[in-house]
Amino acid sequence: MLARARAAPLPRFIVLFSVLYLAFGVASPFLPAFLESRGLTPQQVGLVLALGTAIRLLSGPTAGRIADLLQALRTVLAVCTAVAAAVTYGFLPAQGFWILLIVSLLHAAMVAPTTTLADALALGASKPRAASRGFEYGWVRGAGSAAFIVGLVISGQAVNAFGLAAISALQAAFLLAAAAGAMIVPELVRDRDVSTTKFSAGSVRDLLRLPLFRRLVLVAALILGSHAMHDSFAMIRWNAAGIDAGTGSILWAESVAAEVVVFFLIGPLLLRYISPATAMTIAACAGVLRWMVMAQTADVVAIALVEPLHGLTFALLHLACMRVLAAIVPPGLAGTAQAIYGTLGIGATSAILTFASGTLYANFGAAGFWAMAALCAAALPLTLTLRVSAAASVPPSPRRE
Repeated sequence: MLARARAAPLPRFIVLFSVLYLAFGVASPFLPAFLESRGLTPQQVGLVLALGTAIRLLSGPTAGRIADLLQALRTVLAVCTAVAAAVTYGFLPAQGFWILLIVSLLHAAMVAPTTTLADALALGASKPRAASRGFEYGWVRGAGSAAFIVGLVISGQAVNAFGLAAISALQAAFLLAAAAGAMIVPELVRDRDVSTTKFSAGSVRDLLRLPLFRRLVLVAALILGSHAMHDSFAMIRWNAAGIDAGTGSILWAESVAAEVVVFFLIGPLLLRYISPATAMTIAACAGVLRWMVMAQTADVVAIALVEPLHGLTFALLHLACMRVLAAIVPPGLAGTAQAIYGTLGIGATSAILTFASGTLYANFGAAGFWAMAALCAAALPLTLTLRVSAAASVPPSPRRE
């Protein structure tokens, strides 16, 4: 029975990703409203969220580096998730700006490493081994996206029935479940012949010196960062054009549904026949088209046709980036690489572009989406330089415990 469990990591990763993204889904849409309901002004809400983003940029890479040095990605993930659950319960009695700020910062610091560490574990376990055929990383990430949608539905019903405080109770419960789920997935362990002293701070500098890694982070930052205006102002743009909230939510759900389909089906199948670099090129082209249409029209039919491109601009790009990271990142730096990619590269860029999107939308309205299209166009020549050599595509495989 134990041997069979060890040989079947996929169900355990699906459980982990499902409860983790359920936790995100139940809280994300309502957190600003919750903070406002506790007496914070709109300016204070913005400051709390902005400082939370800032601390994520520090805690994510720090936790990833600690996990690599200790060879304990699974344990660090479980600890961060469990502490995040405990802190989330702290929102329930919290009142006033300073208390809510402290709780929010602790919460952001603990939540930030969870997705990157979970990605590193799943990516390592998905590689075929002698004793296992492996699995597609996209399957577990797709399960997370689907769970996020379920979380959105659950939170809406819970808030209607019990008020905004329900999101804290729900998220804490799901985070506790995720902490337990983290301990049942296989750990990544470096080969015995790899010295732990080899992976010092200098190794991080070596990682940043890798041209492929730097270009990968830049491509992801440009294409994923271009979503900032959509995420911040698409609903405002649609409402101003006469699209009601119900129709807007359907359009938004359409993009997330496309993401799930690409993660589960289209992306893994496509990447069997094309290179990750080609997939990134497709994602960049899809981004140019998507934002051009958004800049020119708010017609419901046109938007309904381009919103599914989110499956390419986000999900396909993410899958391709994971393939390249798996090929080029040295053993023992998986957590660090994921943290730099996800937090410093994408997170910091998205935060900056979200701020810039406010200025763009205020001055140019929907025409600001042309700037997002330009970001994707700028990524196109870089995608052509991300072809991984055959030698680099088969890195030393970490063992599972």
